[in-house]
Amino acid sequence: MSTQPSLFTALRLLALGVGLAVFGLGALPATAQEITPTLAAPALPVAAPTAPTAADSPLRLNINLEGTDRPADLSVSVQLVLLMTLLSVGPSLVLLMTSFTRIVIVLGFVRTALGVPSAPSNQIIIGLSLFMTFFIMGPTFDRMNSEALKPFLAKEITSTEAFDRGSAPLRDFMLKQTRTGNLEYFLQLGGYGPTAVKDLPMRVVIPSFVLSELQSAFQMGFLIFLPFLVIDFLVAAVLMSLGMMMMPPNVVSLPFKLLLFVLVDGWRLIVQSLVQSFA
Repeated sequence: MSTQPSLFTALRLLALGVGLAVFGLGALPATAQEITPTLAAPALPVAAPTAPTAADSPLRLNINLEGTDRPADLSVSVQLVLLMTLLSVGPSLVLLMTSFTRIVIVLGFVRTALGVPSAPSNQIIIGLSLFMTFFIMGPTFDRMNSEALKPFLAKEITSTEAFDRGSAPLRDFMLKQTRTGNLEYFLQLGGYGPTAVKDLPMRVVIPSFVLSELQSAFQMGFLIFLPFLVIDFLVAAVLMSLGMMMMPPNVVSLPFKLLLFVLVDGWRLIVQSLVQSFA
C-alpha cells in the first residue's frame, strides 16, 4: 500500500516539471525582448557638396563671338560658319551641277530593262557614274583650277573673285546642256524679263539644267527599254502559243536579254552614248 502513494507522488512531480518547462520556454522570448536594449544608429556627418572634377564634367564646345572688336574678325567667323554649313550639302549641290544626274539615271534604266535589279549593284553604278563624271567634266574642272583655284592659293585674287571665276566654266557647261524652253520657263516663274545669257542668275540656270538633265535621261531610258521590250513580247507570245501560260515570261526572256546585250557590247554602247550626249 505504500507503493501507490509513492507512484502518485512521482507522477505529480513529473507533471509539475513539464509544466514549468513549458511555461519557462514560452516566457523566455518575451523576457528577452523586454530586457534587450535598443541601440540607436549613430548619425552620419553630412558631406559638403564638392565641385565636379575635370574627369567627371562633360565636354562642352562653346562657339561665340564675344570679345571680337574688329569687324574683320567677325566677318571671318561668319564665313567659317557658313563654310561648315555649305560643306554638309556641298556634295549634293556639286553633283546636281554636273553630268552625274543623267549618267546615274541612265545606268539605272539599263539595269531595270535587263530585268536584274541587283546586278550591277548600287555601289558599282554610283562608282561608274562618278568616274564618268570626272571624265566628262575634265575640261571644265581644268578651267576652274587654272582660272580660280591656283590664283586663289597663290593669293593673287580674293575669295569673291575666285568664286566668280570658278563658277564661270561650270555655268558655261550647264548652259550648253540646258534647253531653251526650260530657261524661259524658270525666267517666267522668277518674274524676269528678257535677259541676256551672260546675265542669267544661277538660281535660274541650275534648276533649268537639272530639269533638262532629267528629260534627257528619261528619253535615253525609253530608247534603252525598246529592244528588251520586244524580246519580252516575243517570249510571251511563244509561251502562249505553246500553252505554257504558267511559265513566267521574265524567267525565259532574261537569258535572251543578256545574250543580246553581250553580243552588241551593250556597256560600251551605253558609255559611248552618254559621253557623246555631252559633246
